[in-house]
Amino acid sequence: MQNSHEFLASLGGGRFKKAMYLDCAAGISGNMFLGACLQLGVPEKYLRSELDKLNLPRDFEIEISNVSKNGIGATYFDVKLMKGFESEIYRPNIRHLHRHEHNKNHSHRTFSDIKKIIEASELNAAIKTRALAIFSVIAQAEGKVHQRPAEEVTFHEVGAIDSIVDIVGCAICLDYLDVAKIFVSRINTGSGFVKCAHGLMQVPAPATAELLQGFKTYHFGAERELTTPTGAAIVKALSKYSADLPEEFSSEKIGYGAGTWDLDIPNVLRVYLGEFNGQTEKHLVKLEANIDDMNPQIYGWLYERLFNAGALDVWTTPIYMKKNRPAQMLSVLVDAEHKELCIKIIFEETTTIGLRVLDVARRVEAVRKMAKVETSFGSVQCKVSAYDGKIVSITPEYEDCRRLAEKNSVPLKAVWQEALTKQEARLG
Repeated sequence: MQNSHEFLASLGGGRFKKAMYLDCAAGISGNMFLGACLQLGVPEKYLRSELDKLNLPRDFEIEISNVSKNGIGATYFDVKLMKGFESEIYRPNIRHLHRHEHNKNHSHRTFSDIKKIIEASELNAAIKTRALAIFSVIAQAEGKVHQRPAEEVTFHEVGAIDSIVDIVGCAICLDYLDVAKIFVSRINTGSGFVKCAHGLMQVPAPATAELLQGFKTYHFGAERELTTPTGAAIVKALSKYSADLPEEFSSEKIGYGAGTWDLDIPNVLRVYLGEFNGQTEKHLVKLEANIDDMNPQIYGWLYERLFNAGALDVWTTPIYMKKNRPAQMLSVLVDAEHKELCIKIIFEETTTIGLRVLDVARRVEAVRKMAKVETSFGSVQCKVSAYDGKIVSITPEYEDCRRLAEKNSVPLKAVWQEALTKQEARLG
């Protein structure tokens, strides 16, 4: 049992954040990232149970194995599609040629289809947000390459079951490991040509090249596609370039995720997990719109879509507009990376015909960590926040309290109060 000093030490005194450094000397793919995360401590049973929440058709099975790549022990994660199903779907990591015969098993998913699968799942909001952020950058890249709006992009490659599993699995692992910041090295893309849905393409494939704009890339050691669209999307959506481990990064563990190929170089993604004590400020903006003619029932749906699209916060403020009409001012706090997607959602889902985009000079955050406490009703997760070396807030999770209140037929406030009291006593 931790006291407050031990708990603050685990938070780095309220200043440190869990971070990763991706060493992409042999490229990066979704399954390589997952393999490394499993070596870093994500339980296989937990990953499988969370993936079950997607409620995908049981046309696949997950195989996880320990392998050696040029003498380096690594974990290999693979999605095996059932016989008769795999030949109809393009697999980005194994590189089967996409077939154009269309039958009932053929899977062409749009960005909208994939969003519905993720949003309808029982995964938590943080996992949904990260997964959708990765798919969103792929949709934008594919849309630019094929000159189509992102929402209309049809995913041949990454719409396949294995890529949905890879991307959502990555989000699950990052949530479990409590990673707040990701850095990435120079990225080995590989070289040569690869077969895909549109024919023979030079490596890196067009969407991969688009996704890696702004990152340092090179090719060395193999005429193979070492960085896949899925791997490039993880880099684009979640990471920041750093030529080496940042000075403020303190490494605690290293995990190796295996790629498919056997090469002259070790075909592994090396991932450092540790703590980062540097500045992590982002360029934030606030989107505002005044709305006086919309059904208020829509706001709940709007909030959900905006949070899933990467909004950091969403709120409404009662206001009066011209002719004293009651209205709501919608406000959305979002980083620059997810700004355009949130703007698009606001125009799609609300009646506004214009909005304001305001720069946010600075946002100060307390460091947060989940801590479980045992009550007479059952286990409750509490969000514990610290700033400047002191615990400033303890909040029992509403969903846990609600579930236990229903299970034990007691008032929710009784569960909430006991959880708070016991967590406060535990942390002193």
